Amino acid sequence: MNFLTAGAEAALKRIRLLILDVDGVLTDGSIIYHDDGSETKVFNVKDGFGLKLLQMADIKICIATGRMGDALRHRCENLGIRLVYDGLRHKADILDALVAETGIAASDMAFIGDDLPDLSLMARVALPIAVADAHEDVRQAAGAVTRLNGGRGAVREVCDAILKARHLWEPMIGQIKHRRFID
Repeated sequence: MNFLTAGAEAALKRIRLLILDVDGVLTDGSIIYHDDGSETKVFNVKDGFGLKLLQMADIKICIATGRMGDALRHRCENLGIRLVYDGLRHKADILDALVAETGIAASDMAFIGDDLPDLSLMARVALPIAVADAHEDVRQAAGAVTRLNGGRGAVREVCDAILKARHLWEPMIGQIKHRRFID
């Protein structure tokens, strides 16, 4: 049931910032284009709730994606994600700026990716994670591979694992059970 190796589980205990690709990670990779040129993306609500739980635990969330679009901007606003780097050609280029902005070292970061452009950033963080349906080279470069596909609960799987590794899961459940939780 656990998708983590022993090394990955140890790394999760230090994670203070989770970086996410979008297409193929927060979505299943599908993009619907409308006749007017606008696009639609489908996001998984369980993934979003997992990200909110991380934020409640003071774990920062960052988006690092090559594509730009209003659907992503609206989703980030809805989830309260302020660290958004879109339109990236080389994802690893954000790392120094991200460290400077947050004060969090790369050794305390995880990144979830699915395709070849993600490899550069995966190589520079403490825990590179691939979704189950990621490109084979990305899965091989990862320290952990989720059981679930991108856009189908993979992000939630990682969020829950971080909370459990940091011993924050039970207190979070207690807050939810006793109605001290605001979504």
